[in-house]
Amino acid sequence: MSGHGSPTLDIDGSGLRVVIVAGLWHDEISNGLIAGATRTLEAAGAEFELVRVPGSFELPVVAKAALEAGADAVVALGVIIRGGTPHFEYVSAAATDGLTRVALDTGKPVGFGVLTLDDEQQGLDRAGLPGSKEDKGREAAEAAIATARVLRAL
Repeated sequence: MSGHGSPTLDIDGSGLRVVIVAGLWHDEISNGLIAGATRTLEAAGAEFELVRVPGSFELPVVAKAALEAGADAVVALGVIIRGGTPHFEYVSAAATDGLTRVALDTGKPVGFGVLTLDDEQQGLDRAGLPGSKEDKGREAAEAAIATARVLRAL
């Protein structure tokens, strides 16, 4: 699994306002990601809210709006499962490139929790559900908080 070698971050979210922006597709996996991010933000003492969007393609525009409205960071969560057409590549690239652009344009962190998967089982293994091997919602929230702290310290 890709979580091997991941850092242990000291997370303190006090004084931070974070928005979780999550797609509605593949609700069992996305709900697991949201639960992991929520647990992490609560434990870190961050103020946060959840905003749902139709899918991963819509994550960047809503993430940008949240950051421009005063959020210190965004946790972007989505699930894209490969199908039999090039649609997977287009949506994956648009979400990834868009969220990168949002972070650079706003100067604020976007925790990246968009899963790009070959099949549903890969998502279940990464969603932080009972029996999952990884918790990508937690990891995205930790990255958002840690990066917001670094930016505040600069």
